[in-house]
Amino acid sequence: MTMDNSMTATELQAFIKAQFPEENECFEWKEWRSLKSNISGRKGEDLVSYVSALPNMDGGCIVIGVQDKTLAVTGIQDFADYNTENVIHRILGKTPSLPSMGLRVEALLASDTGAVVWLVHVPRHAPRQPVFAHDKAWQRDGDSLVELRPDRLEAILCEPLSGEDWSAVLVPQASLQDLDPAALALARKQYGDGNASKPWASQITSWSDAAFLDKARLSINGVLTRAALLLLGRAECVHLLSGHPAEIAWKLPEKRVLQPYGTPFLLTVNEVLANIRRHNIKLFPSNQLMATEVPNYDVRVILEALNNCIAHQDYERHARILVIEHDSHLEFHSEGAFFDGKPADYYSHNRTPNRYRNKYLTDAMRELGLIDRGGFGISEMYVLQRKRFLPLPDYELSEPLKVVVRVFGQTIDENYARLLMERADLPLKQAIWLDRVQKKSTVDDVHIAELRKAKLIEGRKPNFFVSAHVADATHTRPEYTRNKGLDDHYYKTLILKHIEQFQSASAQDIRSLLLDKLPDSLSAHQKQVKIKNLLAALRGTGLENVKITATGAGIATRWKLLNN
Repeated sequence: MTMDNSMTATELQAFIKAQFPEENECFEWKEWRSLKSNISGRKGEDLVSYVSALPNMDGGCIVIGVQDKTLAVTGIQDFADYNTENVIHRILGKTPSLPSMGLRVEALLASDTGAVVWLVHVPRHAPRQPVFAHDKAWQRDGDSLVELRPDRLEAILCEPLSGEDWSAVLVPQASLQDLDPAALALARKQYGDGNASKPWASQITSWSDAAFLDKARLSINGVLTRAALLLLGRAECVHLLSGHPAEIAWKLPEKRVLQPYGTPFLLTVNEVLANIRRHNIKLFPSNQLMATEVPNYDVRVILEALNNCIAHQDYERHARILVIEHDSHLEFHSEGAFFDGKPADYYSHNRTPNRYRNKYLTDAMRELGLIDRGGFGISEMYVLQRKRFLPLPDYELSEPLKVVVRVFGQTIDENYARLLMERADLPLKQAIWLDRVQKKSTVDDVHIAELRKAKLIEGRKPNFFVSAHVADATHTRPEYTRNKGLDDHYYKTLILKHIEQFQSASAQDIRSLLLDKLPDSLSAHQKQVKIKNLLAALRGTGLENVKITATGAGIATRWKLLNN
């Protein structure tokens, strides 16, 4: 067995924590001391099942020989005649359609303890080919594996095959007369602006329309593509797209309004933008005398979201792009799964996309300055929202076959907005996690731990709230007290004083006494449980040697004091 790296057990543990910090749909940890029945054994629990699950998303890595959660290196002790080479053949034999390219097993040795850890690197599935094990295609669900859900299976089966690009298809029956003159003129201008520094920039105005379209990636050897018709085509020429709808619909549900817009999309985006209600909103930082005014929506954020919908829409699903304007936020709906990775991969512009659903269209849009191709667009939306102290964009409503982006135009939690105003040094990743807290969305335990360590949140899962540290910095102490509540001694004393004054009290009396005094972070049910526990504690141990007993039964039950 060849060891690829050599380090101490402590160094190895730190390395694994850095590379694979949490279990998710890409990473899995297994403390398998023996490989005998864990390579191909019980379905849904063995290695080949996990090797099926990871590729059915975006691929990933399975770490074998470490403790769950702590990642302490325990090592594989019984290899059962497997090594890093022959185990590959075993895996491929048990996982039909798994690509062999990219599948590899890396062995790491702890030099001080001799413990060996395996890293099983698993590639993404091939287009339209889910990966099976034990005659089932698997996916991860929490801490376990489940059979691949129908929506995810459909998403895989609808993926484009290698080399296919709907937007690059030539439309020989289309001519220059099918292009909108205003859109063509704007495309020339934006192309010229984007290439103003090039040595040949002065020649752009002398190019023929046919030459310009070839240069801008909108035609191939003078023949227009579908991408050209989407961006520049006259609205009445949509039939040239062979029945594929080319439409953006703006919807205002509160007024029961829906306005469709067709091609050319280069002009359509501005028409949609003109419909969206934009105005300034006031925010009140505690460290300033005057309110801060910011626009409810940044034009750049709207255009980034809408142009991304145009660039990455799965047009073969015969659907239109939808922009829904609610009172508090905008929603941008586009068909097709997120094509390369996950939205979270691009929050901090650390990932560059390697592939595109509509490469020819994205190339053309980049040439016209509508989008970038470096993966910075999502990150830019986050930065722009943060600068205006508003909730960050999210993809919470997305589905396996649809991407939905929400852009907020007003605050959700004033404490979060004040924090952004007064803590310009707050790392973007923490702002993103806190944004999820304010939206009551799921936050990974490892991120919760970091927020707690930074004294940014308190409370018990899932009822997190702004911490006393931040409340002090942002002058939100009353909100903090309402969220955290008071200690049990206070509530018990209140109950006893009430009963002492009125000789007895019903359960309803006690609920009425306490409900509005309990923490706002508790749900109605949790408040009822809290009151029940307080009464049980008083009945069992008493306070200052005074006990409470209940008399009667059911609705007639009343509580009174009994002295020892």
